[in-house]
Amino acid sequence: MKVSSYQVWVHDQDAALEFYRDMLGMQVRSDVTVPEMGNFRWLTVAFPGQDTELVLMAVPGAPVADDDTAAQIRDLMGKGMATAVFLTTDDCQRAYEELSARGVQFTGEPERQMYGIDVGLRDVSGNHLRLTQLAADFGA
Repeated sequence: MKVSSYQVWVHDQDAALEFYRDMLGMQVRSDVTVPEMGNFRWLTVAFPGQDTELVLMAVPGAPVADDDTAAQIRDLMGKGMATAVFLTTDDCQRAYEELSARGVQFTGEPERQMYGIDVGLRDVSGNHLRLTQLAADFGA
């Protein structure tokens, strides 16, 4: 077995797509709307050459989630606590500079940690992401 996809909740799939595609450099893998399911949209992206896809999932309404549950998900997203995505790179400083030039907002600057060099950022829905250059002895 292998992981084929993982999901992040998003407020607006089009805005999320713009962030992950245009700012982070991911490619659209699936963008399918299913009218029979209330226009449910299955939207996935991935980095070029990567098999695992990120599902950009709109916060559901009824019958999947009641109003209180949907509000709780949105509240956690706003706090950066609904999910976390960990990205690795061979050069954290270079990636930080390139992404900053594209308009990505970071929560700080790259810092050396015991496991490598690391910096945080948030997507347009408030989801927390970490960009990390793993130390050679930490396992890449």
